Amino acid sequence: MRQYDIMWANLPSPIGRRPVLVLTRTAGYAYLNKVIVAEVTSTVRSIPQEVRVGQQEGLPGASVVNFDNIHVIPKASLGKRVGAVSLAREGEVKRALGYALDWPELKVL
Repeated sequence: MRQYDIMWANLPSPIGRRPVLVLTRTAGYAYLNKVIVAEVTSTVRSIPQEVRVGQQEGLPGASVVNFDNIHVIPKASLGKRVGAVSLAREGEVKRALGYALDWPELKVL
């Protein structure tokens, strides 16, 4: 498990099972019991708080990572790895997170 991986997760009800983007730094997985994730959804709103993902990231179709829906979940809630956001697109993740948290220093990436 690594930062920027897309994995299946069992999220609290009423959300349920869905893909998520792992945000916690890779080095933390060895000792953390909980991880930070953002939901992946097929509901595309075309807002700055989203990053488009799809088949290139291992998903069956067009989706987005929605940074308005961030969760801290037990590491045990994570399941199978689906894919990952490429190194070249990490700036898009940081930019969208900057919009979701209203952090101007990340909005320009």
